[in-house]
Amino acid sequence: MAEVTYRRGDSDARPWGRWEVLDTGPGFAVKRITVAPGGILSLQLHHHRSEHWVIVAGRARVTRGDAILELDPGAHVHIPVGTPHRIENPGIEVVEFIEVQQGEKLHEADIVRLDDRYGRS
Repeated sequence: MAEVTYRRGDSDARPWGRWEVLDTGPGFAVKRITVAPGGILSLQLHHHRSEHWVIVAGRARVTRGDAILELDPGAHVHIPVGTPHRIENPGIEVVEFIEVQQGEKLHEADIVRLDDRYGRS
């Protein structure tokens, strides 16, 4: 049985922006994530989940493994389990994307930060 600790309506402010859980179910969670201009999430990986991102507003710069992708609204990217990744907003408009997490363990504890501008571990 999948372990999903997110609940619809959960949200959190972060130094780079915020996230909000839109929906959850067995083995999945859906978040709306906003990244403020100049914001950058930690370079991270997950041991128990993959993620699929769809950019809905702004222009995002995504690191996935060794690749750096520039994504406009409507573009999407898949992040396999164990792949280092991050998203940043190099522009002056807010970046917004929808994140679909899939896996057996979906919770904030499954974040392994490899690099973080804000000093979080």
